[in-house]
Amino acid sequence: MPAAIPGIHHVTAIGSDPGRNLAFYTETLGLRLVKRSVNQDDVSVYHLFYADHEGSPGTSMTFFPYAGARPGRVGTGQVATTQFLIPDGSVDYWTDRLAEEGVDHDEPRERFGDAVVPLRDPDGLPLELVARSDAPEGNPPKGPVPAEHAIRGFFGVTLSLTSADPTANLLKTMGYDRTGSERDRRRYEADGDLGSVVDLVERPQGPPGQPGAGTVHHVAFQVTEETQSEWRDVLIEQGLRPTEVIDRKWFKSVYVRTPGGVLFEFATKEPGYTVDEELDALGERLVLPEWLEDRRDEIEAGLPALST
Repeated sequence: MPAAIPGIHHVTAIGSDPGRNLAFYTETLGLRLVKRSVNQDDVSVYHLFYADHEGSPGTSMTFFPYAGARPGRVGTGQVATTQFLIPDGSVDYWTDRLAEEGVDHDEPRERFGDAVVPLRDPDGLPLELVARSDAPEGNPPKGPVPAEHAIRGFFGVTLSLTSADPTANLLKTMGYDRTGSERDRRRYEADGDLGSVVDLVERPQGPPGQPGAGTVHHVAFQVTEETQSEWRDVLIEQGLRPTEVIDRKWFKSVYVRTPGGVLFEFATKEPGYTVDEELDALGERLVLPEWLEDRRDEIEAGLPALST
């Protein structure tokens, strides 16, 4: 078996208005726009990447914001909630901030002994802030959120499934251990500092999710270039049908539809977001992989204006 997976690399979701999306994730949540590119499978749509200062794996929330996209429906076969990690003691700061910014949110609740603040982004995408005393210092971006309260990266994701066992077995193969249960929620954890938690919620009669604005497209897990092909072989041995390795410029990817219907990606840590931009200039301009560069004029003409 290849080395166990330490946690999430990134989460990619679908949005609608790109300017509104940019404002919420940078000005309200305080993340940094670390890459401004396009959906490589549909170049008429931005691909926006938000993360810590360096765009570290485990911190990157990315979006395909389709202008005018219809709302989706969060349901079974999807990532139901994306969870961010905040320091213990920052709950009051965040509840006050969300209220001041007019963000749709709920009062804090407790789960597995942690304080959790549920909220929704402007498209209704379900998010949670999870406060932990072991939150790493990380490398928060300079911005509207003080460093002592800043989001550190991912805590994990919650998957909504009609049947949890097949996905649980896959997670065990990936190196996740079951660490607890609470009501209808099973928790699995990897041995990493960020994005190490996957919660499974079983909804046998739940409505299936429908793609659209406010839903997650896929969740990506961290692998290395050396182990990616090995993980692809493991997925095949599990009876799944992964894609070939796809070069995404900033990482290489293998995608697979899991038994529960959720799309997983196995993404390399290398080479990272600074492969084509200086660290201090990340996200300031539209960057394209070299195989799209000769279409730059056409691509730029088809994209809406976007200002930071």
